[in-house]
Amino acid sequence: MSKFGELISSNVPVLFNFFTDWNEESTSMHPVLREVAAAIGDNARIIKINVDKNPELSDALRIKGLPTLIIYKQGEMKWRQSGAQDSEALINLLKQYAS
Repeated sequence: MSKFGELISSNVPVLFNFFTDWNEESTSMHPVLREVAAAIGDNARIIKINVDKNPELSDALRIKGLPTLIIYKQGEMKWRQSGAQDSEALINLLKQYAS
């Protein structure tokens, strides 16, 4: 989990997508996140975390619903939402926290 601490301390917003391969709503977010990454460029980072492969982190963050999206900036959680989101909303959120 020390790597997670490094990731959330970034000066740019970091969007974490907690997902599983067997959850259809989770996998439906993959193309949305690619779209967000293309639009946002270097102004933010997007990191996908498979909860099945990272149970300790998922438990520590109390990830219950999938997908769960969390934005961190400079070590502070700025936003958190469970369930699928559209690319436009995520782009606007990341732009808001990037400034």
